[in-house]
Amino acid sequence: MAQNKVTEGKGRGRPRAYDPQTALQQALGVFWSTGYSGASLDSIATAAGMNRPSLYAAFGDKHSLYIKALEQYWEFAAADMQAALSDSQLTLRQALTRFYEGQLSIYFSGDGQPRGCFAIGTATTEAVEDPQIREVLGDRLSRLDADLEARLRTAIASGELKSDVDAASLAVLASSLLHSISIRARAGKSREELTALARNAVGVICGE
Repeated sequence: MAQNKVTEGKGRGRPRAYDPQTALQQALGVFWSTGYSGASLDSIATAAGMNRPSLYAAFGDKHSLYIKALEQYWEFAAADMQAALSDSQLTLRQALTRFYEGQLSIYFSGDGQPRGCFAIGTATTEAVEDPQIREVLGDRLSRLDADLEARLRTAIASGELKSDVDAASLAVLASSLLHSISIRARAGKSREELTALARNAVGVICGE
């Protein structure tokens, strides 16, 4: 839409318009492929179709841009996860299967080698030394655990899971499986292998 476009001056001639969300998505792709440390402002600017001054004016420095990309990724991924977990028409097994397979679709998106989860693949290495990245990552992981725990408590209430199941611990186990799948995707495991792993693990989580 026209109101979402921003013009970038190029001296003489007509200014070039760009969409901030599209530019941010392109920057995210660079970070996803190379990691935070490996991404240069020149490569990000080229991918975003902007010059460096315009990139800085729109998003701030490289660190600010990465934080925005991390938040955008999680917003997208979380929407997919929540859609699976909040669907009251699904059994627990169906909800968890959709949950994992939806994220696998993201991990195997793009061209070339599967990239896994953007947050796990890029933020975990930076979180050790970067308090802001650590805070964002920790907050989003806690939200994921909470969403899974809520779905598991619903399953306990409906009788799908035994009443003595520790929902909080099982939620952490379920989220840890997701992180493991992401790492294995980046390590070259096939989508078929990881789909089978997820389905077998869902059976364990469901107590089958």
